[in-house]
Amino acid sequence: MTVYVDDAVHLWRGRRWAHLMADTLDELHGMAERLEIPRRAFQNKTSGAHYDVPSELRERAIALGAVPISRHQDRERVRAVIRIAKAQGRGEHP
Repeated sequence: MTVYVDDAVHLWRGRRWAHLMADTLDELHGMAERLEIPRRAFQNKTSGAHYDVPSELRERAIALGAVPISRHQDRERVRAVIRIAKAQGRGEHP
């Protein structure tokens, strides 16, 4: 099982943000806890189960074992991770 963090490309409030996703919700919440991201930051709506992380936390997530994925270079892997995140957001088992 794996935790992923995509490119920090989304600009919001003067910072660049990435998405933290995982193969399972337990892994996702576990990594968020290690990064000291509050559970209230969890999102599971139309974009799938994920946490938004600023670029500096992205680097820390990678240091803690998250696999960096690039929306530009790893398109198929990103699509697969997003499919899993969306299934989890709907309460399905991927």
